[in-house]
Order: sequence, then C-alpha cells, then structure tokens
Amino acid sequence: MLVRAGAAAATTTTAAPGVRRWWRRGGGSGAAACFPLGRALLAVRGAEAAIFLQGLLTNDVARLGAGGGGGPAPPPKDIEGLEHVQRRATELVRGVTFFRLHESPEEEPHILLECDSGVLDAIQKHLKLYKIRRKVNIAPCLDLSLWAVIPGEQAGDIASSFPKCAGQALVLTPDPRTEVMGWRLITKKGANLSEIIPGSQIGNIQDYHRHRYKQGIPEGVKDLPPGVALPLESNLAYMNGISFTKGCYIGQELTARTHHMGVIRKRLLPICFSTPLPKNSIPEGAEILTESGKSAGKFRAGGDELGIALLRLANINEPLCLNAAGEKVKLTASIPEWWPKPASK
Repeated sequence: MLVRAGAAAATTTTAAPGVRRWWRRGGGSGAAACFPLGRALLAVRGAEAAIFLQGLLTNDVARLGAGGGGGPAPPPKDIEGLEHVQRRATELVRGVTFFRLHESPEEEPHILLECDSGVLDAIQKHLKLYKIRRKVNIAPCLDLSLWAVIPGEQAGDIASSFPKCAGQALVLTPDPRTEVMGWRLITKKGANLSEIIPGSQIGNIQDYHRHRYKQGIPEGVKDLPPGVALPLESNLAYMNGISFTKGCYIGQELTARTHHMGVIRKRLLPICFSTPLPKNSIPEGAEILTESGKSAGKFRAGGDELGIALLRLANINEPLCLNAAGEKVKLTASIPEWWPKPASK
C-alpha cells in the first residue's frame, strides 16, 4: 500500500510535535538519532513498474508522482532539496515499504521496496509470480542501507545538507505513517551519517523498537504475519496506507467491504506489561485473556515491558493477562495519541 509524504516535505524538517513530546519524556537527547534498521531493499525498475505494482498493493501507485488531491505536485521552492525527497509506500501483507527514485513522469520508473530481510526471497518470488511479460526488472540492492531518523529538540533543519550528499544518500523523507516516527533515510553502504545529517548520533535499535511499540506501529513480519494480518485491523488506513478509490487489487473486495460496513472489531494496539519480561519468553500469537478467561486477542511482538497485540476493542478497557513461562502476567492496552479522533456527534 502507498504511504504518501506531503508535497512540502523538504520545508518541514524540524521535529514534529509528536516527536518532541516523546523526546521530552526521555526518548532521546537534543541531536537526531539514526537507527540502522537492517531491512532489505529491492529495486523494481522498468517501463511498466508502476502498472505492475498497482495491481498488487492496497494503495494507488499513481500517487507516487502526484501532489495533494491527485493533481500534479506544486513547483518546489528548493529544487535541489526537493528532487531527492521521495514518495513512499507500504504493502501490508508482507510489511513492505517502497520509495520512488525517478524524479519525473518522463523518466523510467524506478522504485525501491523496503521489506523484512527474512522475507526478501519470498517477496522476490511473489513479485515474479505476477510479472509474466511485464517490462520490469526486479533485483535486491545490496549496496544500500536503510535508517530511521528520529529528530531531537536541537536537530535543526535535517534536510538542509542533503543535496550536498547526493553521492552518499538517495532518499530522505518524513515518515508519513505518523509524525512521531520521524524520517526514513536510504544511503550507500558505509556512508558518513554525520555529513548527511550534521550532529546526528547512531542510536540503539532496541530504542527504536521501544518507541515503535509505544506508538503501536507495526513493522515487519512479526507484527504483520503474512497470510494472517488484515489491512484495517493493522491500522493501515490510519497510516495513509490504503486507497478506497483506486479500483481492483488482490484482496481489495474484503478490505473495501469491511471499510464500508464500518465494523472493525479488532485492532493492533500498544500494550504494557506489569513487569519487564525475559527476551523471547512469550511465543508469537500467545493468547491474551480477560479476567474471566475469555479470549481478548493475540500477542504479536515486544520487548521488556512493551509490545504490540491484536485485541478486541470491546475488551481493551478490561484487566488483561497472558501466560508467560507458566505464570500469569498482567497487561494494559492503550489508544495511541496519533490515531484520528472520533468525530463528535
């Protein structure tokens, strides 16, 4: 599915309010923190690349080259700064994100897909299954690295030095899933991050995952199990990840019907345990129970006292627990602040 960054991405480069709130609560220091994600990148390139992906993704690939409202993007104020700020997209079923590298509709489409490194081969096989005779080349990008960038209070203008470092970095864009997730950066392997983002520091990847769990943001196959995760239950509509007007794609009928019925009984939510848990002490898919022993949902992933789970919305305000290493552990669920607020009646 496509997650689209705003047209003014290059001008909105300081820490967004949601990020600043997290930073003040002890999430980081004044400088920008860069987290090495260790995820794989796959290039889809060729005259029919966009058409090919259009039938496989939950969002409208045509929006990769469009401004707000589906029309042409407005002229950039800073052509050097904007020409490298790319659109991005996310495909739910296997937790894939993608970035546009071509800079105009006249160029040959060149799209990078970001995915869980553990399913890179499966993604390639999946794409080639539907390629048939399309004029598309699909190949892994082993010379590139992917980073998450969380700006601090004193991070300044993150994108200001980006045009000078085009030889080291290909993409720098705000993460459009939600402002609290900062930026995405793609560099050449071995690139000097302090030149691309002056004053930045390499962060501990566990801090990134803790931040992600606090916000209830799924990423990768543990959070979005292939063949199990559904787009609306995984909150992809909240993260600019689904088009309800683009037309047909694989799985479109179920997603559209559920959306128009307006009934979503389960959602991915952040959870907090009453005590930190040993690593890997909870199996993926472990049952979460109410106080009366009724099933309330399933655990997806987590670390220490934080995690993410698929829960029945009817049970999220009740006392919940699960069994870990033979012991009953209490937990609470919460609604993320970044979720859209319900319309007042």
